[in-house]
Amino acid sequence: MLWNNSTPSGPELLPFGLGVGGVIAVLSAEAGARRFSERFELLARNIEGFVIGKRQAVRLALICLFAEGHLLIEDVPGVAKTSLAKAIARSIAGGVVKRIQFTPDLLPTDVTGVQVYDRRTQEFRFHKGPVFANVLLADEINRASPKTQSALLEVMAERQVTVDGTEYPVGSPFMCIATQNPIEYHGTFVLPEAQVDRFMMMIRLGYPEHEDEMGVVELGVARWRPEDLEPVITFSEVKEMIMAARAVHVSRAVRDYVVTLVGRTRSAPETQLGASPRASVALAQAAQAHAASEGRGSVDEVDVQAVMLPVLQHRLVLTPDAELAGVKVDELLARIRGRVATPTALAG
Repeated sequence: MLWNNSTPSGPELLPFGLGVGGVIAVLSAEAGARRFSERFELLARNIEGFVIGKRQAVRLALICLFAEGHLLIEDVPGVAKTSLAKAIARSIAGGVVKRIQFTPDLLPTDVTGVQVYDRRTQEFRFHKGPVFANVLLADEINRASPKTQSALLEVMAERQVTVDGTEYPVGSPFMCIATQNPIEYHGTFVLPEAQVDRFMMMIRLGYPEHEDEMGVVELGVARWRPEDLEPVITFSEVKEMIMAARAVHVSRAVRDYVVTLVGRTRSAPETQLGASPRASVALAQAAQAHAASEGRGSVDEVDVQAVMLPVLQHRLVLTPDAELAGVKVDELLARIRGRVATPTALAG
């Protein structure tokens, strides 16, 4: 677990005999969250200068990064999916960024790496693939075959690649930002549920508003590209921000709220497959990063609710009857959220 169950947090707990160590931990988390928020805003504004009119999507993507998750961006072609991924990578200095253009003929070894025989030493040597990076841009991931898609399963879950019994760790931090077109588009393969579940969040960008698209055209006419962005923070600072997000306290009441929300997705009559325990962990971790982005050292229900849709929507499989009835996953999640009592309501 990334949170410390033994360290209380929040001013309401201070009168009940919180020790010196606990007070220091609370103050440290609050101070770290404030510094996190300042850097977060700097990074978000830099990206929003290129990805125009997508403030919420940009901030959710960054929350996913600092929560140590992987991001899936799904939408129709031409709405800046790849530009968002590139803009995030270009705004951070000092890390290793690799990109894979997924195509039907891509092989698993093109992703993870391959053993090559060295005649000089008469030994096989492992040549690392592009997954050995800090940020991996997996462009149009659902255009590759399921076998090649599955090459990412281990590295996304365990941050390592195993070849011939030898484990090779990837960069730290490591984030996969994948883009995909909707599955009804020609030449696409459905991502396996096991792989979809490894993405902490899925977001959609949608078409921009008229004025925002005017700005997009202006950048296009000026031939401005994501590569022209200047870095505003370093990967060393990213690591510090990840540690600050880890330090944000998640109380027992909030953990109970998270688990109850996720559990309701499994018992809902509209779903044939609900969210997994991995989703519960992802929801809590994303809520930690959201709280830090707001400059707070502890998570409340507002943080959980803010990230609930992007964390859970891609993990649910509706029943055929629900699909025929036109049930929408986002509407279902909103109903579930409305039926679960918040920690604040229970405390009252």
